[in-house]
Amino acid sequence: MSETGPSVRPRPDTVAVEEPLEVRVDGVALTTTMRTPGDDFDLALGWLLSERAIDRAEDVAAMMHCTDVDASGSPTFNVVDVTLAPGVELSDGVSARHDYTSSACGICGSESIEAVMHADTPDLRASGGDVRVDPEVLCGLVDTMRAHQHGFDRTGGVHAAALFTTDGELLCVREDVGRHNAVDKLVGWAAREGRDLRAGHVLVVSGRAGFELVQKCVLAGIPVMAAVSAPTSLAVELARRAGLTLVGFLRPPRFTVYEGAERLRLA
Repeated sequence: MSETGPSVRPRPDTVAVEEPLEVRVDGVALTTTMRTPGDDFDLALGWLLSERAIDRAEDVAAMMHCTDVDASGSPTFNVVDVTLAPGVELSDGVSARHDYTSSACGICGSESIEAVMHADTPDLRASGGDVRVDPEVLCGLVDTMRAHQHGFDRTGGVHAAALFTTDGELLCVREDVGRHNAVDKLVGWAAREGRDLRAGHVLVVSGRAGFELVQKCVLAGIPVMAAVSAPTSLAVELARRAGLTLVGFLRPPRFTVYEGAERLRLA
């Protein structure tokens, strides 16, 4: 706004890419999610693990892009076809979805909300009971993640999820317009790398800790999760039930512990 009134200055801008990704297993379409292209194989594998459609990365023999085309005839690479290993079948209860998952929510396509709410919950007290994190290390994770949010720097329109060791070593960062996709990409990456996420790992997310993100963290076996923003009531309830250490408002030099304070080295 100038002294003479509003002014208009045209300029180019960079926006986050959002396109559909269809995941097929042995040629059968299971789901379509709205995502930022990139790391699609990690996303597909992470989604299958988070949905408990498969038990481990070794259940997948191969993944490939099916080259579909848009209206202009240009390839889009918006379909990933997963081939299961010989003898492997999808878990009972997993079937094709006739809708799509938006970039805003990771469980909107679930056939039954009751199935989501009352799914068997792993107990992280046993698998991650000896994990300890120094509060000063925890406070430093946000800045480390932020330094690797290159997509956010360009567009301001993507979420981030980062995986750290309890010593603060950054292992992987993934970005996506869908926060649940960013976490699935991380889970898929870790599975392909053969990492045991129950052993001393911390998940950090750039936004709020909603139920769907906490659920993915718990199912992956990660014992500590920290969010830059707030958790929701269902997220806290699930963290309590699963024995997850859940931290919110991670904004150095402070944070709020909602569950699992015993894993933090507090005075």
